[in-house]
Amino acid sequence: MADKGLDAFKVNQSEDVVDTSKKIKVGIIGTGWIAASHLEALLQMPDVEIISGADLIPGKAEKFFTDNGVAGVKCYSSHKELIDANEVDAVCICTYNSTHTECAIYALEHGVHVLLEKPMCVTLEEAVAIRKAEKKSGKILSIGFQPRFDDNMKMVKEIVQSGTLGDVYYIQTGGGRRHGIPTPFGTTFIEADKGVIGAMGDIGCYSLDMVLNAIGYPKPLTVTGYTANFFGKDPDYFKSEGKPEEYAEIFGVEDFAAGFVRLEGGIILDFRIAWAMHLDTPGDTIIMGTKGSLRIPSTECWNGTIGGNLKLYQRVAGKDVCTEFPMLPPRKHSNFYYKMRTFLDAVKNGGEAPVPSKEIMINQAIIDAIIQSAKLGKEIAVEIPEM
Repeated sequence: MADKGLDAFKVNQSEDVVDTSKKIKVGIIGTGWIAASHLEALLQMPDVEIISGADLIPGKAEKFFTDNGVAGVKCYSSHKELIDANEVDAVCICTYNSTHTECAIYALEHGVHVLLEKPMCVTLEEAVAIRKAEKKSGKILSIGFQPRFDDNMKMVKEIVQSGTLGDVYYIQTGGGRRHGIPTPFGTTFIEADKGVIGAMGDIGCYSLDMVLNAIGYPKPLTVTGYTANFFGKDPDYFKSEGKPEEYAEIFGVEDFAAGFVRLEGGIILDFRIAWAMHLDTPGDTIIMGTKGSLRIPSTECWNGTIGGNLKLYQRVAGKDVCTEFPMLPPRKHSNFYYKMRTFLDAVKNGGEAPVPSKEIMINQAIIDAIIQSAKLGKEIAVEIPEM
């Protein structure tokens, strides 16, 4: 393919000018690990006022803002107190996975826009409840999937949506880390009552979103799932990582998951994700179509972009050809910044949620179905209610 053909899939990297005439008042609910990334992005936005923060642990919110050099922020001991103060236009929900649903629904019911960190929640039932609250409120709810805003990820979608691959019929995706059970600041990711879901909620949801977003988010029909926690339950794993061996006793989620998913339109999705494994990667992402196939190199740890140049395989004039798409350079700001910037722009301008819950509800349905299928040891049907 000539350079002109490659140019057809390049993403516009121009930057928008921020209107500072209207300020958005924002609160942060949950001041743990991921909240620091939210705060860092918000502090780069001249049209944002960080009004308040909340955390269940006494003094944690106050320390969080002090440590980050942010003064004058009101701190509360719960999401309800922060929202009931009626001081904010929008909140960033950065709490445990298990509390995403109650925090999001309460905010929406009280007229507050919500940026909800991934995973959206932990079950399909919870996702449906959040969606109902969102639709009733009329407020904007966006889910925290920053890889969506990477230009290379956008290029994947543009190639698939262009029809170059023909009809997509098989997808292999996933990835993970050779050693990467996330315990840098404690055990909340791995505790059953807080994380609830492990590798799938942390990084598997990103992998699913990359391919499902590219093909238009068809609904899953059936799922066969498998989960394991061989590494997380092994004290020697944590000992080798310089972590307390007792973490193995606390570990209550999956560190590996796999799923075989039948999607609408006759598409098969073969998925696997790992927090830890004796491999560098379980394989690249592959999207196979009737006119061509696309290879997306895996990354070491799902850092928000692809792992190398895209490769498009086709047969042209009786010959096998491969077109390589060089990776696009990073934009001015991080993907995390654009995740939040697009949400806040939607709040200011009355726009649509940049990462809509109606799509991520499907993502959550697949994760939930993998867990349920693994427990039952058989394939299960997936039913997502029309809303």
